[in-house]
Amino acid sequence: MVDGDTSPTAASVGDETSTPMRWNGWGDPAKAKELPLAVRALLPVMLGRVPKPEAAVDLDVVELEPSALDDADRAALAAIVSDAHVASDDEARIRHSGGRSTPDLLRRRARRQDAPDAVVSPADHAQIVEVLRLAGSRGIAVVPFGGGTSVVGGLDPERGTHRAVIALELRRLTGLVSLDETSGEAVLRAGTTGPEAERLLGEHGFELGHFPQSFRYATIGGFAAARSSGQNSAGNGRFDAMVTGLRVATPTGELDLGRAPGSAAGPDLLRLFLGSEGAFGVITEVQVRVHRAPEVRLAEAWTFPDFAAGADALRRVAQLGTGPTVIRLSDEAETGVSLAQVGRIGKALAKGASAVTIFEGDTELAAERQARTAQVLRESGGVSAGTAPAEEWVHGRFNAPYLRDALLDHGVFCETLETATTWANLERLKREVTAAITDGFAEQRAKSLVLCHVSHIYPTGAALYFTILAGVKGDQLAAWEPVKASVNDVLMSGGGTISHHHGVGRDHAPWLEREIGPVGLRILRAVKAELDPAGVMNPGALLEPGSN
Repeated sequence: MVDGDTSPTAASVGDETSTPMRWNGWGDPAKAKELPLAVRALLPVMLGRVPKPEAAVDLDVVELEPSALDDADRAALAAIVSDAHVASDDEARIRHSGGRSTPDLLRRRARRQDAPDAVVSPADHAQIVEVLRLAGSRGIAVVPFGGGTSVVGGLDPERGTHRAVIALELRRLTGLVSLDETSGEAVLRAGTTGPEAERLLGEHGFELGHFPQSFRYATIGGFAAARSSGQNSAGNGRFDAMVTGLRVATPTGELDLGRAPGSAAGPDLLRLFLGSEGAFGVITEVQVRVHRAPEVRLAEAWTFPDFAAGADALRRVAQLGTGPTVIRLSDEAETGVSLAQVGRIGKALAKGASAVTIFEGDTELAAERQARTAQVLRESGGVSAGTAPAEEWVHGRFNAPYLRDALLDHGVFCETLETATTWANLERLKREVTAAITDGFAEQRAKSLVLCHVSHIYPTGAALYFTILAGVKGDQLAAWEPVKASVNDVLMSGGGTISHHHGVGRDHAPWLEREIGPVGLRILRAVKAELDPAGVMNPGALLEPGSN
């Protein structure tokens, strides 16, 4: 049992968001990690020897094209947000040149890079409305920019058919607008980060309880725009399920959505903007469901003979509704690598899958839910591994991207992707995705290792989250692109979704029509044409170029 002093918001977060994110990597530069010795020893065995890459270029030697904005553009933007909040220096542009996918970071190792022509930082909703109007009249594309954590190309500085592009930095739109303690609803400005939201709500004894891996840097508006799903989704739900209202600025008007907890007043327009990724407009305020901060957190880890047994156990938990706040299952490969990271080589070489369960809330009810879940897991072949492995996961749950950076520094390609499907299809899709990855790299004479875990569960199915390591000896980005395309084809033909919680961005846009159909795509194009007739909003994200 863990009391409030060691809750995720207090112990796992700290003040990391006070430090700007590393410009060419993840998180706080001071917390960059070296590969554990055990992992360095295993890599040649798993992937063969790969040459260590040349050192990434320093920020001050990156070369950019001159800004395409002219003096009149800058003056017009400054008239709205003030001169101090229109930045066109190289460092500001580079720091807003994309997200944090592996392809993003590989491109940032080069001397010549693409970047927005300026970074514009409005203070409020009204200023955003004016900036969007100006952008439409002057042919300037706008990429809304929150925490900079997109991993699907959602923040690429694409101009499209326009003469310039700006990053619309939303971090000045921060704070708690209101809290209705009786109804359990809060309104937060879109640029508020996850830690900031939890701190502000915690001052009143509440929490949002949304903890994706990007939690320390991602923003409330970004959670909504990408339909984020946090690690506590089994208990608290996806972020889109938490949203009860939105305020949105578009190039052609404003919307204030969410009048009541339920409505039959036509199609739900609020849901149209959840997952819209800045392609229709800018989310400026988010009304969310909140709850009292939990009294306790109970953690327990489990082991299973194999992934199949563990997946069946999670299915039973989801369908019986035993109530864990967090439940995750790592396959045999991921379990082994996780153990190797902490030096447990002997256990790492053993077979088996592992799971983590967390229960939060009222002391008595949390204990009851834990006992009910434990019974189901034991009946499915699970064996309790105690609290320590689960607590280790809690305290390191936001740190995996640092390991990705360390692997890239050692020349090892490392990337993630995710999907979701039904329980009946789960193992088949996992096999097919794994085969597409390993076969794709094998064709390029590269060894690979595919790790997988079940990250989110539903009564009808689950999300699969894959981590890929590969010993690519040449151009890593060129090697990954055909593999990624092959995986996306498998997802579409094999009954998966192109994205469970990372979004569509530019990386997945070519596959969107296969998921939602031509009529569905025409509906989205029609919405964009109505709200953004000049096509200035995040060109190429969600909808392929030319879709407006």
